[in-house]
Amino acid sequence: MFKKILIANRGEIAVRVIRACKEMGVQTVAVYSTADAEALHVKLADEAYCIGGPRPQDSYLNGDAILTVAAASGATAIHPGYGFLSENAAFARQCRECGVVFVGPAPEVIERMGDKDAARRTARAAGVPVVPGCDLLESAEAAEAEAARIGCSVLIKARSGGGGRGIRKVERLADVGRAFTEARAEAEAAFGDGACYMEKFVAPAHHVEVQVLADAHGNVVTLGERECSVQRRNQKLLEESPAPCLDGRDDVRERMYEAARSLARAVGYEGAGTIEYLYTDNGQFYFMEMNTRLQVEHPVTEFVTDIDLVKWQLRIAAGVAFPYTQDELAPAKRAHAIECRINAEGPGPDYLPSCGTVENLHVPGGPWVRFDSALYPGALVPPYYDSMLGKLIVRAGTREEAVRKMRSALTELEVDGVQENSDLQLDILANPEFLSGIYHTNLMEHLYES
Repeated sequence: MFKKILIANRGEIAVRVIRACKEMGVQTVAVYSTADAEALHVKLADEAYCIGGPRPQDSYLNGDAILTVAAASGATAIHPGYGFLSENAAFARQCRECGVVFVGPAPEVIERMGDKDAARRTARAAGVPVVPGCDLLESAEAAEAEAARIGCSVLIKARSGGGGRGIRKVERLADVGRAFTEARAEAEAAFGDGACYMEKFVAPAHHVEVQVLADAHGNVVTLGERECSVQRRNQKLLEESPAPCLDGRDDVRERMYEAARSLARAVGYEGAGTIEYLYTDNGQFYFMEMNTRLQVEHPVTEFVTDIDLVKWQLRIAAGVAFPYTQDELAPAKRAHAIECRINAEGPGPDYLPSCGTVENLHVPGGPWVRFDSALYPGALVPPYYDSMLGKLIVRAGTREEAVRKMRSALTELEVDGVQENSDLQLDILANPEFLSGIYHTNLMEHLYES
């Protein structure tokens, strides 16, 4: 196992990795921007180094500065968390060239699966169903021709990046050219890559993802699924496991798992990764993309499998074999987990981000209640980064019990000094469509309909 690891991230995920390392007896090195000088991950790490200004490109996206700190501190591995450099193949390759272990898959795998167009072709070759669509589009005219062939509605999607950027839904053929131009420009600005492709818009649909764990010894397992259909502007708000839309559909669930394992084997995957699907009520599922990193919502899986994904990321990166077979990984009996993302934002309709200083904080407790966060009284919530303050996760014996437990936890949570979205999450948990378990990715459009 590594003696010292650098965490190339900030906020709750940096704290999460530091805590896992402490439990494993591994020393930790934090990096931070000038805006994060008093951040919790800086306080908890064994060592901490400022690497630049508050803008991400000056600090958390500065691979050279991060590797300089790794060399100076003696860290032999880098955990990238999620976001920032976590799916940056060039940085993973740079780590390898510097003799530092990148905690994640090989750069060639990141490139292959991070390019969503190439990932679609790889999935097809591995026998995984994909959404009908087309390969990369060269021009607005080509986009219009493909949309006419596929039939509206369609999605124009950037091949790089994530977080809902570079995506446009188009319902009329007349709007395709403009939407393509907008998606390409947004993707170029966000990811430095404006290439886009097109898919048929599948609706109504569920967003279901399967957690994969693979080691360097040929072991590839799936660790259940998560339903992530509660989304706003292509950003997830609430996740749960097991997926209620698959109740009574164990045949579909097993096909999803097998397809995920097949794809991971096909690309020689190592580490924790997620295969994301669209699932329709008639039992069809389609590959969307693979996230070659730890997911924000990984605690949901940890709560229903009792597998610590961060610790296993580190062990696998150190060459340790995963000791369990697929048959030994049955989900915990009578377990259902829900995660609510607590974001710093004002109330609708615009949900503008909120920033400031946390004046008071009360975190809910009790059996199987977890709050992953970097907050503390006096913590600064700066305007430069993602608005997520933390993740509230609960586990109970049934979905109904988990919903009640989450409601209780949300009403107990107090964050004074910045606005946050607990009330929105409570509205979701009270919505009849959500409670039915048969909700789709358009749930948020229906939430306040009377």
